[in-house]
Amino acid sequence: MDERGVAKARRGRPRQAEVARLAGVSQTTVSLVLSGNKQGIALHPDTRARVEQAARQLGYVPDPAAQRLAAARNDLLGVFSFTATFPTDVAHSYYPILVGVEKEAVARGYDLVLFTGSSSAPPQGDGAGSLDRVRLADGCLFLGRHVPAEELRRLVEQGYPAVHIGRRDELESLVWVGADYAEATAEVVRRLAGLGHRRMVLVCEQDEALASTDRERGFRAAVGAADGSVLRAAEPAVEITVEWLRAQLAAGVTAFVAEETDTCAAWRALLKAVEEAQLTAPEDLSLALLGSPPTDMAHPEPTGFSIPKAELGAAAVRTLTALLTSGAADYSPLVPCEFRPGHTAGPAPAT
Repeated sequence: MDERGVAKARRGRPRQAEVARLAGVSQTTVSLVLSGNKQGIALHPDTRARVEQAARQLGYVPDPAAQRLAAARNDLLGVFSFTATFPTDVAHSYYPILVGVEKEAVARGYDLVLFTGSSSAPPQGDGAGSLDRVRLADGCLFLGRHVPAEELRRLVEQGYPAVHIGRRDELESLVWVGADYAEATAEVVRRLAGLGHRRMVLVCEQDEALASTDRERGFRAAVGAADGSVLRAAEPAVEITVEWLRAQLAAGVTAFVAEETDTCAAWRALLKAVEEAQLTAPEDLSLALLGSPPTDMAHPEPTGFSIPKAELGAAAVRTLTALLTSGAADYSPLVPCEFRPGHTAGPAPAT
């Protein structure tokens, strides 16, 4: 073989045409040999050997993009977040979900595409065709408390593989995987009742997110003989004040339960009111958080439940890859949460 020809071929990425010239065969023959001759075409052993030797000498490796195009797939999974800012900050409540997504995707041989265009667009991603760019990936994971239902419905009805992380009953055709917030909330309420709390308040942010609805459903189902009320605060920092807190305590409330959201606004406002009232938990009142505490807060670990966010992300990837490989998802949509004893709940104080 001409060493000068080899050196010239090594300038840049070797191509099949260069392997063919060096081996003295056609490019079709090179393609057959290097793809494993899945067609079963008869090839002389010497021809195969010359092609393999030429490929080694040139340092030829298959072009992954070309392989994916030939297979009509990219081995790419998309992740699209319906939030104002893509959740790449470790303090963001969605970040652990992305960690689980990444680990499971790597284990299954997929790369990820993070669609961050929503960071500069309205949080809901409104607009006809606003989700079409996810078609760059073989399938896509979606997450967010509020979604553009019509756009997502159109995408799914056109046969695009999609999985939403979080319950989405309003879209019958959409596959979803979510945490079992209702049962986890009910467990927290039962624990508080077991500690003697007979009057409790659930504080939430005022929206129609299904995660919030699930928590309220679990709260109302478990409160039973206890007296339970719900505050849906449009502006938690304004409505959950020292005056409001003292009024609740004067009415006999001994336990306050807050939901976790992207911002944890209700929980933050509740803790601030307790601190400014110079009260402590669990001596003066009990506090519980329905979810994981914000990573940027140094308060004692709250009683409540922990959302298995990494497992939630991994379960979503498993579900999506099942859709891609078999066209169907044989899965359990609800991931159980684990009760967290914490240090903010105790026996109801004597009144």
